[in-house]
Amino acid sequence: MLTVVFQFPLIAVLAISGVSGQTVHTDRDRSGYVGTQVELRCHFANSKPPVKISQVTWQKSSNGTKQNVAIANPALGVSVLPAFKDRVRFKNPAVRLKATSLEDTTIVFNNLKLSDEATYICEYTTFPAGNRESMVNLTVYARPMIQMSLSTPTIVAGSKDMKMTVATCVSANGKPPAVITWDTELDGETKTEEIRNADGTITVRSDYIMTPSREAHEQRLTCISTYNNDQQTDNVILNIQYEPEVSIEGFDGNWYMNRENVQLTCLADSNPAISTFQWRFLNGSMPSTAEQRGETLIFKGPVTYEMAGTYTCDATNSIGTGSASVEVIITDTPQPLSAAERVMGVLGWVIALGIILSIAAIVFVVSRQRQKKQSETDSNSAGSSLGRKKPSSFKKNPADDFQNQGQIYDELPNKADYVSYHLACNKDGYPEQHSPPIQPPLTFLPQHPCPQSNTFTCPTAPRPNTSYTFPKEQYV
Repeated sequence: MLTVVFQFPLIAVLAISGVSGQTVHTDRDRSGYVGTQVELRCHFANSKPPVKISQVTWQKSSNGTKQNVAIANPALGVSVLPAFKDRVRFKNPAVRLKATSLEDTTIVFNNLKLSDEATYICEYTTFPAGNRESMVNLTVYARPMIQMSLSTPTIVAGSKDMKMTVATCVSANGKPPAVITWDTELDGETKTEEIRNADGTITVRSDYIMTPSREAHEQRLTCISTYNNDQQTDNVILNIQYEPEVSIEGFDGNWYMNRENVQLTCLADSNPAISTFQWRFLNGSMPSTAEQRGETLIFKGPVTYEMAGTYTCDATNSIGTGSASVEVIITDTPQPLSAAERVMGVLGWVIALGIILSIAAIVFVVSRQRQKKQSETDSNSAGSSLGRKKPSSFKKNPADDFQNQGQIYDELPNKADYVSYHLACNKDGYPEQHSPPIQPPLTFLPQHPCPQSNTFTCPTAPRPNTSYTFPKEQYV
């Protein structure tokens, strides 16, 4: 037990002595892109002072040779070698001011170049510990430039067996090289090659190979360049030239004698556009009633047997000429409609009838809605007028009543007032609340049925000598 106790302190001292001392700390690897900035860190750990730092030197090691980059000396200051003078500096201001402490001697690279890629050594010269150093590997990347172009401005469609390069995609001066892929609906194949440049960059070229055809005209080709998980794209639209593809329309199989306004039209799909159209009649001379106007052959007057025969249209562009023919047959009478034509005719009528019925239904619904709204408006207006109508006074004489019989109904007193009068006076012989208007008006009713006085007095009937004539008696 005593032996173990005495040996433990000795082991601890040796361990502490092994880990103590001076070390230089740097990053193992650093990287940056051409034209950017990067820091190369270097720090001196003085765990057992006193140690005097005499000088710090940064060196570039490439292909087995070393080259000084920057030097920091406590007495002499900072010195950067001419090859790096405009792009390298010490990050810590204290180092640049001849400070006695050089523990942090990180340098900053500006405007990186591909030639800066190398191993850099940070070396401390100390007393009495001697030299201490550490290394960092600097990698410089170059972003490629992508460019895409057609193989030739004019691509002419050919036979199905003729393949050619229609477009080229280039990812130039990349480090490391980019990966090129294609995005298109066209059926083709690619051919890719890498070209190493003198400055260490790599140019990647990819060709898209296919058979040019009219179907490929105005189709898009997209090139995708992938570099360090970053993608760049460029695209082109194919311009495929091809000779005309021709068809003729106008003959419906039902040209009969004396039919009016018939013609044939030449349709052509081409690139470039058609320069000339030419009509030919294969059965001899062109009918005298035929007249060509551009791509259309117009027949003047009614149909005759002279028009029967084969007509050919030739359409020409700078690539070639395309042709199409149609045989015109003349019949005595119109041809009966086929089953399909009859079905289409019936279907057309059904659709037209459906449209008409739909419009009629819409008009009917709109009309009903308007009538309903108008009725509601009239009802509301009548109710409002009845509620707001003031009782009219009976300041009329018999002569006025006789002359204005047609307006008696509108000029009767308010129903509520009339009923009140009837109940207050308890008189019989007066119309009830819902009785129709009386003709002629009862002119013997007082103007004020219930006078405003302390004693209520009912009005008396007119005296016997008062003359009155019914309206009917006037016409006797």
